[in-house]
Amino acid sequence: MEEKKKGFSISLTTQILLATVGGILFGTFIGPWAANLKFIGDIFIRLIQMSVVLLVMSAVAAAVGSGDGQDVGKMGFHTFKWIIAFTIVSAGFGVALSMLFKPGVGIEIASAEDVANAAVESSSLQETLLGFVPTNIIGSMAESAMVPCIVFSLFFGVAMGAYTKQSGNRNMVEWVTGLNTIITNIIKTVMHIAPIGIFCLLANVAGSTGLKVIIPMMKFLGVLLIGDAIQFMLFGPFTAAMCKVNPAKMPKKFAKMSIMAVTTTSGAICLPTKMEDAVTKFGISRKVADFTGPITMSMNSCGAAQCYVAAIFFMAQSTGIQMTVYQMGMAILLSCLMCMGTISVPGGSVIVYTFLASSLGLPLESIAVLIGIDWFAGMFRTLMNVDVDVMVGMLVASKLGELDRDVYNEKKEVSYN
Repeated sequence: MEEKKKGFSISLTTQILLATVGGILFGTFIGPWAANLKFIGDIFIRLIQMSVVLLVMSAVAAAVGSGDGQDVGKMGFHTFKWIIAFTIVSAGFGVALSMLFKPGVGIEIASAEDVANAAVESSSLQETLLGFVPTNIIGSMAESAMVPCIVFSLFFGVAMGAYTKQSGNRNMVEWVTGLNTIITNIIKTVMHIAPIGIFCLLANVAGSTGLKVIIPMMKFLGVLLIGDAIQFMLFGPFTAAMCKVNPAKMPKKFAKMSIMAVTTTSGAICLPTKMEDAVTKFGISRKVADFTGPITMSMNSCGAAQCYVAAIFFMAQSTGIQMTVYQMGMAILLSCLMCMGTISVPGGSVIVYTFLASSLGLPLESIAVLIGIDWFAGMFRTLMNVDVDVMVGMLVASKLGELDRDVYNEKKEVSYN
């Protein structure tokens, strides 16, 4: 019996791209009324968010508990090595580009009323680090506090691995792995409505914000765009050379997750797509993808490091403050540290801006302008964060012999299940 010819179909990546363009055009022409569609986009975001915590915890626990201690130690060492290296380089780009283009010069500081309305208590560095360790894992899960959940999952995975080794009973490992598969299937189902959700979200942004906010801030956003482009041109070929693969294949492989990153501005929302594509398109083993994916989502934030440094310079330049060499060094240090475990959903950067401004003695009034364009800045932050997450996974997998180059070269197909 002959196989039936497939009818005309559009890939999910293309659907999302069309929804992106359509949402912006619709919102621009319709105007403020488009805000009525926002709740549909919010439903899509919530459907993803409801599963992310369980996806992260089950993936990390299964990856750690299924391997031996030596494998986990090697994965952890190489993962954090590349996280630190990429983040420092990105922060350095933020300094260089901010000094070159001076994004804050010529900007009128808006009223601080918006900042007062979005009042957020900034916490000290010590409190931030202390917050990485949960006191109540159920509470951390309820609050979607990713780093405490990952810390617990690492301990759970190690203890589960020790129990399995001592007893020979793999029931718990299989249960956690099965839970991860079920959660993954839920997210795959939700992703079918991604184009609708993204259309509604962007229609709201275009309709309510338009171009009136973005035009005066093109210089700041330009710094982020140029920084992303330079980093991708630098990190992509570097990763390909280290992994012995063709860098020309990368842009197409990154397409779907990049569109998701730009349209949702959320690393957490992109996590399921990123982990699946890491295995099926880049050839990273499921073990490495399940380990590096959640950890890099919370702790590898190249785009965020660059953005936070640029924001510091913007706040200083827009108020005529000349930063000292010490302040520039502190800007890099604090930006890198704040990338570890910051909120990975839209709007979380407001907390970071407040912390950075108060830590470096910069006027809080300048945050009002940054809040106004934070959605647009979030596009560039998340884009680089998500793409570099996969590069970290590739480097770790290559080092451990867990990178399937036949999959990367499209000579073999694998599924993420």
